[in-house]
Amino acid sequence: MTGFDTGRLSRIDDWMQSYIDARRFAGASLLVAQGGQEVYYHQCGLRDIERDQPFERDTIARIYSMTKPVTSVALMMLAERGLFHLDAPVSEFIPAFKDMHCLVQGATQIDQVEPCATPTLHQLLTHTAGLSYPFNPGVLGAQMAEQDMIFRANQGSLTDMCDRLASLPLAFAPGKRWEYSVSIDVLGRVIEVVSGKTLEEFFVGEIFNPLGMNETRFSVPQNARGRFAACYTPQAGDAFSVGKIESGAESLRMIDEQEKSPFLDAQMHSGGGGLVGTIDDYMKFTEMMRTGGAGIIGPKTLDFMMANHLGGDIASMGPSSFAEQPMEGMGFGLGGSVLLDAGRARTPGHVGDFSWGGMASTFFWIDPVADLSVIFFTQLIPSSAYPARPQLKALIHGALT
Repeated sequence: MTGFDTGRLSRIDDWMQSYIDARRFAGASLLVAQGGQEVYYHQCGLRDIERDQPFERDTIARIYSMTKPVTSVALMMLAERGLFHLDAPVSEFIPAFKDMHCLVQGATQIDQVEPCATPTLHQLLTHTAGLSYPFNPGVLGAQMAEQDMIFRANQGSLTDMCDRLASLPLAFAPGKRWEYSVSIDVLGRVIEVVSGKTLEEFFVGEIFNPLGMNETRFSVPQNARGRFAACYTPQAGDAFSVGKIESGAESLRMIDEQEKSPFLDAQMHSGGGGLVGTIDDYMKFTEMMRTGGAGIIGPKTLDFMMANHLGGDIASMGPSSFAEQPMEGMGFGLGGSVLLDAGRARTPGHVGDFSWGGMASTFFWIDPVADLSVIFFTQLIPSSAYPARPQLKALIHGALT
């Protein structure tokens, strides 16, 4: 196992502080473990500027799409019990998806459709199902935006939202392309149907309690509300617009505050982006994945999840959607991306690095070659605002000996 040059590792302190000083991030924390041992932790800045509260190790943050690996693990826990196979159509669990249509090639209106197959669970897991997000370009993304179909914490029941989603056409025939989407939210509903539990009940009983993730939930725990971070954006308009950044006069405009957030009492259990938690809790989850399942899921199932499930890299499947990672040189497993070629990805790393991030600029990766788990927390939307992720990978990789 490689080690670290502590002098080079300490460069991260200055890099993080530079983001605070430039008012790019209000606050941030970084936790690095190697071989299961903590080798670096640093925090700086504020979790709430208005209240002058520091960003600390026990700060509760919105992890948004870093919820997706948790949901993917949960689904695979059920799969390895023989309760379904991954080529099963989602309509077996959510009947509203039974008779599907997709947009015809070159469609300019939502009613320009043709019949198509129903997506499978595997296609949902790999974002090749034909679903989308409201912030993606294209006809389907625009329709989802018009209907505000994003599985937000205050948007009612998961059942109803999935049925509404099923009434729309797919962006393309399942399996034809890769497009970042709400597909993992749909799988959250599949987990509920198969297990007979709410998604949070399954997460808590089967994953969080066994791993000791006591402060990771869909709603901020009552006794932790004073530690909940505010969320910010540099954008003048919609913070969830991930195209060209329209910078406002204030680079840290608060868009979700501690005492009024929908995350205080979540109605929707969004398996694609609904969890909040602490950095140490998420380290327990990544370490479970890195070390072989901690008894909650089989090590060979995890190997299967962290392999590339696409025919090539993401770029080869023609995406035009937003994603949390580079697309060239990156494959996609179940719940996260897989580094295939560091040169093509233009970011240092080892082949097999498994990673994903969240809309509020959080990020994690597991490096199986260097036995690393790395987690970065901050609260700024969108995550495409600054190149923090490739910079952080370069800093960590540059400190390895």
